[in-house]
Amino acid sequence: MEERIKLIQGDITIMPVDAVVNAANSSLLGGGGVDGAIHRAAGPGLAEICRLLGGCEVGEAKVTPGLHLHAKYIIHTVGPVWKGGKNEEAEKLANCYRSILLQAELHECNTVAIPNISTGIYHFPKQLAAEIAIRETRNFLSSHSVPVTVTFVCFDQENFDIYRDLLNS
Repeated sequence: MEERIKLIQGDITIMPVDAVVNAANSSLLGGGGVDGAIHRAAGPGLAEICRLLGGCEVGEAKVTPGLHLHAKYIIHTVGPVWKGGKNEEAEKLANCYRSILLQAELHECNTVAIPNISTGIYHFPKQLAAEIAIRETRNFLSSHSVPVTVTFVCFDQENFDIYRDLLNS
């Protein structure tokens, strides 16, 4: 595994990093899965801050303070809903990772924790999502010094195994 890319299985809300990534919905006002967990852990002030951002488009990213998280920032991104692969879902997911990493660089985040975007209720195929995540992260890190370290944080064993196999191949 590359030195600048790490992998763990666990809870992204307790990661001691400069920025955690929230797999958000377009309202940015909270939801299920990672989104709900981050909103609960960050505290009720997060919804108020997000309300002022006016939502977020699929493939884009917006930044808020981390509030009660161990992270200084939360980088919110909206992944695509899988609709069979004929609606530019792969490109939209790639845009999420490019947007996340650019925001991390702009906010001088040396360490970033990223969950499995779009693979839960948005039903993006886990293998393809992991391939896109790793490819885009490697591409970005190859020409940028910040972030220094990106940690993929997998909640479930299946995603962890997929990422581990891809990163070790």
